[in-house]
Amino acid sequence: MPRLLTGFVRAAGYANKVRKVLFAITRGKVNPEEVVRAAAELNQYLFNKFQEIGVKKEDVVRIEAEFDIKDGKIEWNFDSLKIEIYKKEEEEKLAEAMREVEESEKALELVVEELSKLSEKLRSLSDEISQLVQKIKQEHTALKLEFEKEEA
Repeated sequence: MPRLLTGFVRAAGYANKVRKVLFAITRGKVNPEEVVRAAAELNQYLFNKFQEIGVKKEDVVRIEAEFDIKDGKIEWNFDSLKIEIYKKEEEEKLAEAMREVEESEKALELVVEELSKLSEKLRSLSDEISQLVQKIKQEHTALKLEFEKEEA
């Protein structure tokens, strides 16, 4: 079942975003008039929902809704509708959380970089050890051969 995902958008601009996304995901599958009709239907439903739950135009929302295409018509599955709301007042908290996430990601990148360098050093040391082992084996074999020659 196809689904519409708006990404983050200010509530004031959700209707345009819904229409644009719907056009993009149904291109070539449904005629444009049907896309406009279906977008208007979903937008009216969302407008009423936003009124019910107190979404303000400056809030940020993310909308997800599944739909079917039957006989050239878009039919919404309103039971699948998901609306994430981030209140304007919460933006500072969200921004701080995002900063913390970004800082954690940077710290993780540094650790991964350090581990990568350490891994290269270990690989290099391992190669050196292997070379020394080979050299010792060769020298041991050469000594063994000389010893056997001396005994004979």
